[in-house]
Amino acid sequence: MGLTFQSTQCCSLEDIFQIEKKEEQYVIALAGNPNTGKSTVFNSLTGLHQHTGNWPGKTVVNARGEYKHNGTDNILVDLPGTYSLFASSVEEEVARNFICFGNSNAVIVVSDATCLERNLNLVFQVMELTDNVILCINLMDEAKKKNISIDAEGIEKELGIPVVLCAARNGAGMKELKEAVYKVTTGVIKPTPNRVIYEDFIEDKIRFLIPFMEENLKGINSRWLALRILDGDTKLLEAISDRLEPEIFENIRQEAVEFQSLTDKINIRDVITKQLYKKAEEIADKYVTANAAKSDRDRKIDNYVTSRIFGIPLMLLLLALVFWVTISGANVPSSLIAKFLFYIEDKLTILFYSFGAPDWLHGILILGLYRTMAWVISVMLPPMAIFFPLFTILEDLGYLPRVAFNLDHLFKRACAHGKQCLTMCMGFGCNAAGIVSCRIIDSPRERLIATLTNNFVPCNGRFPTLIAISSVFLVTKAGTGLGLLPALSITVLVIIGIGVTLLVSYGLSKTLLKGVPSTFTLELPPYRIPKIGRVLYTSIIDRTIFVLCRAVIVAAPAGILTWILANIYIGDLSIIGHTAAFLDPFARLIGLDGFILMAFLLGLPANEIVLPILLMCYLSTGTMIEFESIESLRNILLSHGWTYLTALNVMLFSLLHWPCATTLLTIRKETGSIKWTVLAAAIPTGIAIAVCFITSLVFRILGLA
Repeated sequence: MGLTFQSTQCCSLEDIFQIEKKEEQYVIALAGNPNTGKSTVFNSLTGLHQHTGNWPGKTVVNARGEYKHNGTDNILVDLPGTYSLFASSVEEEVARNFICFGNSNAVIVVSDATCLERNLNLVFQVMELTDNVILCINLMDEAKKKNISIDAEGIEKELGIPVVLCAARNGAGMKELKEAVYKVTTGVIKPTPNRVIYEDFIEDKIRFLIPFMEENLKGINSRWLALRILDGDTKLLEAISDRLEPEIFENIRQEAVEFQSLTDKINIRDVITKQLYKKAEEIADKYVTANAAKSDRDRKIDNYVTSRIFGIPLMLLLLALVFWVTISGANVPSSLIAKFLFYIEDKLTILFYSFGAPDWLHGILILGLYRTMAWVISVMLPPMAIFFPLFTILEDLGYLPRVAFNLDHLFKRACAHGKQCLTMCMGFGCNAAGIVSCRIIDSPRERLIATLTNNFVPCNGRFPTLIAISSVFLVTKAGTGLGLLPALSITVLVIIGIGVTLLVSYGLSKTLLKGVPSTFTLELPPYRIPKIGRVLYTSIIDRTIFVLCRAVIVAAPAGILTWILANIYIGDLSIIGHTAAFLDPFARLIGLDGFILMAFLLGLPANEIVLPILLMCYLSTGTMIEFESIESLRNILLSHGWTYLTALNVMLFSLLHWPCATTLLTIRKETGSIKWTVLAAAIPTGIAIAVCFITSLVFRILGLA
């Protein structure tokens, strides 16, 4: 993926499409289907020098980078991955509009060598838009493993455009690709695409419309524009409406309506698509040869991974394994980091007092701010440094789309979108990241459902509390559990979270967000061996460090506030003590106590600090403390009246309660609405209270409380 910098600066459609460039610079658009290695090609060409920002009014992120070749400066624009330019999704609309209106000098279409036939559909559509097309057939290393051979020269003659075979992950073919782009942009060669010829009644109408298009819409390929008018592309009509006089625009619209009525309700788009796929099949049959035994490997694996019998159990087993590795592996480094940071705290304390600093200043800056940051870093960093690489490996292997495939039918029953599963996977690392990833869902209704329910997936900030509580009440009793029982208990909690997500999604789709689930195309990418360098870069830089820095920034002020509230006394009790006493009656009804509920309230900025705040309140130290071991933590909790019911409800409340402040701010930014932000907090809060009340009631009825 590479290092990206997001920008929220808005600008007009013209500003975005008219890329600012020098006289000697060329703008190159990079298009392609998802999972073709397009980002790897981008990074290989630009050397990771990319800048990203949101398309105005859109929810799709683009990336820009620059590279030089033979003395020319090139701006490379990485367009969203898309299967076609018919603009049935936001990604397709953005890609189409940039190629159409962006004044690019050339378009590189990246395709997958292991499934070239499927990718050629997009190639033909881009060829209809512009002459300056270069076909980059990527993943030749994967094709070689499957004994797939491709006749690039034959395809080049058939299409009439340059064709380059590449394996971007190891740099193979990149020089040739740069050279092909150089020759096309500088005019050394002038591609003459052999465009697909459609049925006579369509071609006749195209010839009729072309002169009209050339006269009124200069700068856009007139044949392609006529095709879009004929197939009734309403989104394109909207895109060009402000470029035309109202009278001319109405004439174009009437032409489209008249043609549709004269074709006896034939779906023109289906006719066009059928011809494109037929041509792609012909080319693949002539110029691509494959070993059937090796190419069927992925299909055989998928017979188990995506089967109705084994798919979900394998998914849960893998999830439990990831949690077990994360829990078991994080304990030692977390302890070492904590000891180091608290050693630094002791030295800072000595330094403060040597300068004669007052106690209140030491309390705010060291016991409040520094200790909070030390807690967040020592508790969050080791699990994230393990979890995110494991997550990235599953992503690179091609497993996560198969998780979405396995759960798609459940989300359809809940009247939600299958891609919601992918946003939930991102939520495991950070719910704010999960909210941002909801952009991949095209339907505004289904995007809102995914946004409002993403919180039911436990994020990395809630794992420390879940791990600590489950370890106290399971590992200590089991003795040799070695993290297995906590991993299983957290896996069960994740299943509960998924179940609640489906139920709430169904409820929203039948009330506030009524509608039927939309269909979507989910391509199952081939299984690939992850690149270790990319895994480490993406998981550590793009995810771990990014999330950790944001958590520290948010948690630091919370540490200061908590210290102040714990050290200002009214009578015999601090403000925290009075607040806990006020909350206690209600908290008891749901199987908690006042201090627990208050710790969750004060932990709004960052879920990581809930447990240290609770320990500080229990021990009346006035500062957040570090528990020395699982056994010492167990003794503290038991001495304050904790039971298995308390532990269960704390874990359930941690799973289901309101989002953290960072996630709420992200929801506000993504939805642009205070209403949906309030609902995103109110819905999980109500569910958390209801679930904890029910479990408390059941325990009392059974005499277990």
